Amino acid sequence: MLTKRLVVCLDVRDGKVTKGIKFQGNVDIGDPVEMGARYSAEGCDELVFYDIAASARGRAIDIGMVRRIAKNVFIPFAVGGGIRNLDDMREVLLAGAEKVSVNSLAVRNPEIIRDGARAFGNQCVVLGMDALRVERSAAIPSGYEVVTKGGRQREGIDALEWAKRAVDLGAGEIVVNSIDADGTRDGYELAITDMVAKAVEVPVVASGGAGRPEHIRDLFAKTGASAALVASMVHYGDYTCESIKRACADAAPMRLDWSFGGAR
Repeated sequence: MLTKRLVVCLDVRDGKVTKGIKFQGNVDIGDPVEMGARYSAEGCDELVFYDIAASARGRAIDIGMVRRIAKNVFIPFAVGGGIRNLDDMREVLLAGAEKVSVNSLAVRNPEIIRDGARAFGNQCVVLGMDALRVERSAAIPSGYEVVTKGGRQREGIDALEWAKRAVDLGAGEIVVNSIDADGTRDGYELAITDMVAKAVEVPVVASGGAGRPEHIRDLFAKTGASAALVASMVHYGDYTCESIKRACADAAPMRLDWSFGGAR
């Protein structure tokens, strides 16, 4: 069985890590570079940084932040938010990120996935997908609808079908974020995560709802997810990356031996 990954997400606004519940009521927590370095040293497998204000304000991603992160963390990291075109993707990768996450841009212009995969390789292109639980219908047969703009805009697109299309276009990974579970710490939305994991042949990362190690154990036991994304449970000091992984290691294979031995 392939090793499961623990991914820490840092939502960044105005140079600070921020956290809310269901994308609302955000409060600032700390410095993204310092927090990323700490999680890197604690055994986190990957990091994801989202510049959550960039798209809403119509500005480019904070590339200076990406460069600072690259100098201070020693594990792979992805960056999203404010990606407007192929040039922005290239700039992020040249600044040190391993992956670029596209969300609203991909909904508006799906060809950016194909263009990015052709230019940089499928492994560099991540689809970030925000999914809202809705009534099943002919238009939304999975019962999960794609939403954008921080959950404020419903797109009328079935989440499962969108995930499959994105992989056909060239996405090398999908992060499935549940709007309903985001920040609640009540557990992942297992249904949509498993649907997507069974439907595509690329890694699927579950996002939204992690509050206790048991939630991660359930995720790996009941779905085909390759990775668990966490935020609140480490940001507020309730757990460390190491303690989470050790609590889950008997239920799923996880990397427990790490050393960073020098510069990235």
